[in-house]
Amino acid sequence: AGEEDDNSPKEEPWETTLKTTVVDIEVGEFQGHKVSLWDLLHSHYIPEENRKELLELYEAGELSLEQVKTVVTTIVTKEAEAAA
Repeated sequence: AGEEDDNSPKEEPWETTLKTTVVDIEVGEFQGHKVSLWDLLHSHYIPEENRKELLELYEAGELSLEQVKTVVTTIVTKEAEAAA
């Protein structure tokens, strides 16, 4: 159902924002790298349910970019530390 189409129309502004907002996260394979929120959201650390929910809330304007950043970095940090 959610297949990506390479010929899809240009991405949504909120998608571009997530792809261009980079964070420093010092855990797992991201350590020492700047990584975009988009990449973090689509990493194996974020369960699909959480990702869908966060994207829907952000797209709907119910979460700010800062809130998304906080939630995503918190989940990734916890998951990476738990896996370590």
